[in-house]
Amino acid sequence: MSYQCPLCHSPLHQEASLWRCSNRHQFDRAKEGYVNLLPVQHKRSRQPGDSADMMLARREFLDAGHYQPLQQKVGDIFSRILPPTATSVLDIGCGEGYYTHAVAAKLQARGEAEVYGLDVSKVAVRYGARRYHNVEFCVASSHRLPFPDAQFDAVLRIYAPCKAKELFRVVKENGYVLTVTPGPRHLIQFKALIYQDVKLHDETPEQMEGFEMIEQHALNYPMQLNSEESAALLQMTPFAWRARPEVWGVLATTPQFDCETDFTLRLWQRRATPEATALP
Repeated sequence: MSYQCPLCHSPLHQEASLWRCSNRHQFDRAKEGYVNLLPVQHKRSRQPGDSADMMLARREFLDAGHYQPLQQKVGDIFSRILPPTATSVLDIGCGEGYYTHAVAAKLQARGEAEVYGLDVSKVAVRYGARRYHNVEFCVASSHRLPFPDAQFDAVLRIYAPCKAKELFRVVKENGYVLTVTPGPRHLIQFKALIYQDVKLHDETPEQMEGFEMIEQHALNYPMQLNSEESAALLQMTPFAWRARPEVWGVLATTPQFDCETDFTLRLWQRRATPEATALP
């Protein structure tokens, strides 16, 4: 296990229930087991990230199994590309650990693996650390990853923002980044309730300097949701901010809401130097 001080970038060393660097910056390890590496000067708000209500809505929806095919697909890809020897994996924007713990369980079942979950939401990380003990959780910024250079064999990034430069720094040479983004028709039925002009999600791959996209997969399937599940799903999406009260009323009075999932999974491999990259 290895962390880097978010203030001075020196290595952190564990001392009892805290982490400390040579410059005497220290960070407490919470009783749930996670460490908070988000200094107050790096926060953009008093409580960054998802609120407790958003986290609970996501937890309720995910526990119902609606995104289990995506969880399975992510785990299968990591099992295929990573060797059964010691591996180190980071999940950026892990939330409460739904995908993180599944990846950890799959990799740890076949050999030694360290899996880290990072999120800016303290409430989500606390919940994940309390529930899943096969993952090392931390509260930190995805724009200032608190890890030394070339620590990870692979990074998982589901929707979460992170600069390619930071990913290039923490991923080993020839290591991987697996990104998951909305496919063209992802949750288009929710869009139809909210927007007059419904547009498909953009399919253009992001620019990942220092990485080559080596695989792309589409995962799509229909869902049938009851009123509580459809409301929970809307609550955990950015659409919730634009949903008018009547939209919530439609979901509350619709016994079965039919909608589509559409995910795009892209596997990127780190090149030796950023200059050598041929972007897709």
